[in-house]
Amino acid sequence: MANVELSSINKTFGAVETIPNLTLSIPHGSFTVLVGPSGCGKSTLLRMVAGLESPTKGSIAIGNRDVTHEEPSKRGISMVFQSYALFPHMTVEQNIDFGLRLAKVPQAEREARVAAAAEVLHLKPLLKRKPAALSGGQRQRVAIGRSIVRNPEVFLFDEPLSNLDAALRTQMRVELADLHKRLNATMIYVTHDQVEAMTLADQIVVMNAGRIEQVGSPMELYDTPNTLFVATFIGSPRMNLISGQSAKAEGATTIGIRPEHIAVDDANGIWSGRLRFAEHLGNETIAYVESDVGEIIIRLAGHHGLKEGTLRMTPDRLHLHRFDENGRRISAVN
Repeated sequence: MANVELSSINKTFGAVETIPNLTLSIPHGSFTVLVGPSGCGKSTLLRMVAGLESPTKGSIAIGNRDVTHEEPSKRGISMVFQSYALFPHMTVEQNIDFGLRLAKVPQAEREARVAAAAEVLHLKPLLKRKPAALSGGQRQRVAIGRSIVRNPEVFLFDEPLSNLDAALRTQMRVELADLHKRLNATMIYVTHDQVEAMTLADQIVVMNAGRIEQVGSPMELYDTPNTLFVATFIGSPRMNLISGQSAKAEGATTIGIRPEHIAVDDANGIWSGRLRFAEHLGNETIAYVESDVGEIIIRLAGHHGLKEGTLRMTPDRLHLHRFDENGRRISAVN
């Protein structure tokens, strides 16, 4: 069982406390994504699981085995970095095979492992090519193949798609999700991109300033964010936040409403505003409205012919989110 348990983890660099006190459980076979803004501590946490950093306090267990002070090579993990780090003078086959040769794995077993990884990652036609002859997505698959052949208990990914263009990122997200299903392995994935988190994870860990804001499935975080930070970080376009009398009327300091839960009504809307800009994306229209309760973003299905001038808007009360003065969720609106 390749579950990962982090207990009361603290990490300081000199006088700077990066992670104050963190406990996290990652179930066996899960695809867990650590997400948050730059500097929130997610990569530091991943490096501690890998053994590249040591916790100042606390313990780390993999498969119910304490690995807090073990060397990275003995932890049963394999890591894929943002940089592909391929050897340019080696073929794809030699790059994938390299770690096995260092470990003196017998040739027949090496060939079998490389063939299996190439099959899973659709690399068989490319095995004799060198990295210069590969696309970015193909190079990243080679880096993942180098990890697969080691048969790790846990895969660690540190922003592996950030060097790819948008189309390749979409393609690689699909391939990573498929890979997880095929291997049924425990995967921990670090990104600052909430779209990657929402599409890949079965468990998302939202981090902020070294602390965990919320842990849950993608739709749990989207539908019931526990804090204002999670509410605004998860979801694109972001959730609308409104304070003042509109919030007080709902018994809150701040209320939130997602762009798709606001109706445009020319006559009876409770908020009024002026259309600043509309993004016509074909399948949907995103409208940016300057209103009497602040800037409002609205998502409308299809091509919506919004007109300039005054708009009347009505939020769906069944989808209102209420937060107190500390930015904590109060309760769902009935």
